[in-house]
Amino acid sequence: MISPASLQPLSNGNNSEIDVDDLHWLRVSLQLARRAEQESEVPVGAVVVYQNQLIGQGWNQPIQRCDPTAHAEIIALRQAAEHIKNYRLLDTTLYVTLEPCAMCLGAMVQARIKKLVFGAWDVKAGAVRSVFQILEAPQLNHKIFWQGGILEEESATILKSFFQKKRTRDSRKSCVLCGNG
Repeated sequence: MISPASLQPLSNGNNSEIDVDDLHWLRVSLQLARRAEQESEVPVGAVVVYQNQLIGQGWNQPIQRCDPTAHAEIIALRQAAEHIKNYRLLDTTLYVTLEPCAMCLGAMVQARIKKLVFGAWDVKAGAVRSVFQILEAPQLNHKIFWQGGILEEESATILKSFFQKKRTRDSRKSCVLCGNG
């Protein structure tokens, strides 16, 4: 496993400079993450962009939808596919506030997105680099260009704050069996 200290903003061979449009769309994703937080969902937001136009957006909603696949990325991909009436999202970029999990990354490969830009690294479930390196699998017939650790601090701060508040709330709950804290 890669140590968190070694996870720096990087790219898989394409120009690693941070584009102004990338920053803009990642900030839009951060706004969606805040919406998830307001709805007591893990604060992750995602957008799909084609020719600098928003075609899909999502925030985590697995609790609300009673759907374990209702991750921000999946919702954004579904909306984008519906918008263009095609499951292939060629020449699109997906922006997300947290390194995608294996499920979401698999969906991106199936959709044939061109580029992925994400904020915080996910050292527990990240499938780009942190835990798995799915995009490096030689068996894949589609390659996604990616950049990670962009606006990392802002993305990580939202997540840390959410989980700190959740732990504080949970610690105040009484024991169901005895009523003691």
